[in-house]
Amino acid sequence: MKLNELRDNPGAARKQKRVARGPGSGKGKTAGRGIKGQKSRSGVALNAYEGGQMPLYMRLPKRGFNKPNRKEFAVINLGLIQKFVDAGKLDAKVEITEETLVSTGIVRRKLDGIRVLGKGELTSALTLTVTGASQSAIDAVEKAGGKLNVTTPVADAAAE
Repeated sequence: MKLNELRDNPGAARKQKRVARGPGSGKGKTAGRGIKGQKSRSGVALNAYEGGQMPLYMRLPKRGFNKPNRKEFAVINLGLIQKFVDAGKLDAKVEITEETLVSTGIVRRKLDGIRVLGKGELTSALTLTVTGASQSAIDAVEKAGGKLNVTTPVADAAAE
């Protein structure tokens, strides 16, 4: 095989349709846009416009509510913390804080705090101090012989 024999697979590249290049092209004169009207002009975006009729997205009922001052937590599972302890990136003997978790790279950023969830297996006895934790995470840490300090009260406890 020589360089001048190189070819693309048949049908791999389709030729671009060249519009508005004379009557012989089959797409001359109006270039397939019809005659006059808004859609024949350039710079038109008619997404969801229904000719003055109330658009579908406005006719359908709205549901739900987004709390404007809601808290956004960085979520981390116990299994990932154990993985970092096993790899030697976290010291199980020292108290693990949110700053430690960010500096080791388990979580990228703290946001409004870090919340620990109970997914995964925890074997090391750790002392964790975080903004929030699920009940299963608290139970799993205590079962492994550690302690999980939550700096903000759990929502369930506040309701009671």
